[in-house]
Amino acid sequence: MSALARLIARDLRLAWAGGGMGNPIAFFLLVAILFPFAIGPDAALLARVGGGVIWSAALLAALLPVDRLIGPDAEAGMFDQLSVRGFSMSWVAAAKIIAHWLAFAPPLMLAALIAAGLLGLSGGALGRVELGLLIGTPGLAALAVTVSALIAGLRGAGALAGLLMLPLAVPLLIFGAGALDPGGGAGAFKLLGAVSLVLVAGAPFVTGAAMRVAME
Repeated sequence: MSALARLIARDLRLAWAGGGMGNPIAFFLLVAILFPFAIGPDAALLARVGGGVIWSAALLAALLPVDRLIGPDAEAGMFDQLSVRGFSMSWVAAAKIIAHWLAFAPPLMLAALIAAGLLGLSGGALGRVELGLLIGTPGLAALAVTVSALIAGLRGAGALAGLLMLPLAVPLLIFGAGALDPGGGAGAFKLLGAVSLVLVAGAPFVTGAAMRVAME
């Protein structure tokens, strides 16, 4: 097994140890369960806004584990050890992004099936939601790891994570929700993919630089 694969496997084990990634998924489903009570029994209205609710819940769920992605490893000196062994911090950051996506996105997409039933989404709308999540969650994972590296070691990291991540994630939310339009969703899918690709491509370098600063 390559060093990158070992890092990914380690982070996956840590993410699911003690149900750590279960909390965001539970939060996601809780939003989907409570929203119909707040909006009322209007099935047509629920179906019309349900996709946007799923995307908003996914964004908020992605925010929950942000302060645990980089901070604990930085405090334990793991990055110093990897650096001494010749590991590039950008490669370590890429491994963390992949691991976070694998731990977060597939369960979220499965939970979206339940959320779609609770919100009364049609089969076509559910397909667009799932495709949008498949395209957009890599960007969310990259953004979460980058923000986690930027706030590592800072006091009040959880609050700072929200202030940093939510504005940066707004394009993903806008294009993800816009892709639910049956008539004009194709352009939104392309824009969602472009934003997600930019985040995934740039995040390892920004995160690696932030990790090097945290080591000093």
